[in-house]
Amino acid sequence: MPPRGSLLAYFIATYVVTWSLFLTVAAFVPASTPLGRALILLGAYSPSFAALALTARHRGSAGVREVLAPIVRWRVGAQWYLFAAGFVVALKLAGAVIYRVVLGAWPAFGRMPWFLIPIAVAFSTPFQAGEEIGWRGYALPRLGQRLGLAGASLVLGVIWGVWHLPQFFIRGTDSYGQSFFVFVLQVVPISVALAWLWARTGGSLLLPMLLHSAVNNSSGVVTSALPAAAGTFSLHASPMAWISTALLWLCAAPMLAGMASTGVAAREPSGDGGSPTSGT
Repeated sequence: MPPRGSLLAYFIATYVVTWSLFLTVAAFVPASTPLGRALILLGAYSPSFAALALTARHRGSAGVREVLAPIVRWRVGAQWYLFAAGFVVALKLAGAVIYRVVLGAWPAFGRMPWFLIPIAVAFSTPFQAGEEIGWRGYALPRLGQRLGLAGASLVLGVIWGVWHLPQFFIRGTDSYGQSFFVFVLQVVPISVALAWLWARTGGSLLLPMLLHSAVNNSSGVVTSALPAAAGTFSLHASPMAWISTALLWLCAAPMLAGMASTGVAAREPSGDGGSPTSGT
C-alpha cells in the first residue's frame, strides 16, 4: 500500500489537471472544436491517469497491473449485470410514474429511440475506465480503510461530484447553467450504489463501469434538465430532478446500512453474491 499521503496527492493531482483543462475550455476554447473536445477528454480521464502515475511511482509495474486487473473481472452473477444496466432506467421510469400521479401529467421523455440506449451503454462502458480506475479502483479502497466502505462512498461521492464543477461553465454541454447543488445531491447516492456494486462483485471495476455508462446514457430517458437554467449555484431544478434525487437516496439508504453493518470491503464474485473477504 502506498504512503498515506498518496491519497491526498491523488485528489490534488486529479483536481488540478481536470480543472485546468476544463476551465481552459470554459474560458478560451469552444467545446465544439477538436481542441476543446480533446481537452475535455483528457480532463475526464485524469482520475485514472493520476491513479496509474501514483501507483507506478510507489509500486512499479506490478502495482499498475494490479490496479488494472479488476477491469476484466467479469465472472460475476448475472444479477449484477442486470442491476448495473437497469438500475437507472428503472429509477427514471419510477420517477415518471410518480410525476404523473403527483402532477397529473407525464414528464418530457427523451428523443433517443429506446433500442439505441443499450447499444450506447455497451459502447460507452470501456471508456468509463478513464474515471473508474481512479475513483473506484484507487480511491475507494484506500478511503474505505480509513472510513469504512459506507463512509468512503459518501465522502468520495462529494469529492467526485465537486470535481465536475467546471463542466457547469462549459457552453454547449448538458450541465451548463444547471443546478450544481442538485447535481451533487444526485451524484453522492450514485457513488453509494457504485461502491455497493464494487463490493458485491469482489472489487470488479467492469460492473461499476457498466453502471457509470448506464447513468450517462440513460439520463435522457426522462428529461429533468431545465431548458432555461437559473444558474449553476441556484437550487432551482425541475420537479423530475427532485423526484430522481429522492429516489436515489431512497435506494442508497439500504445500501449504506448494509455496508455499514457488514464492514466488508469486497465480496468474492459468484452467482449468489459470494462470501465476504477481508474487511475494512
